[in-house]
Amino acid sequence: MTAQTPETAQDTRVVRVATGTGWLTVCHRALLTPGRGVAALLPDGHQVALFMDRAGRAYAIDNRDPFTGAYVLSRGLVGSADGAPFVASPLLKQRFDLATGACLDDDGVRVAVYEVRAD
Repeated sequence: MTAQTPETAQDTRVVRVATGTGWLTVCHRALLTPGRGVAALLPDGHQVALFMDRAGRAYAIDNRDPFTGAYVLSRGLVGSADGAPFVASPLLKQRFDLATGACLDDDGVRVAVYEVRAD
């Protein structure tokens, strides 16, 4: 048996997204860096944008920017407003709350939010 270092043990942890049929493993937790997003393709063809905040909480929202139709939110700028984490679209800069999907710049617009587990 090989002893695992803390780094090796962390590399085996994964991020899962809830789908209509259960939990889908989408990536290794080590691929998520605070302040940067990662895109993942779900079996139903939807794309999710995954984020990890500095406290280690994971978020998953729809990767499609509703203002342009482009799949780019995973490339957006991450920040916080009043303590709530958001991502700003890299195209037109609208901000989306990572926990709720609400657009912080247009009350009538939101993106889908996926339940996520980082084990």
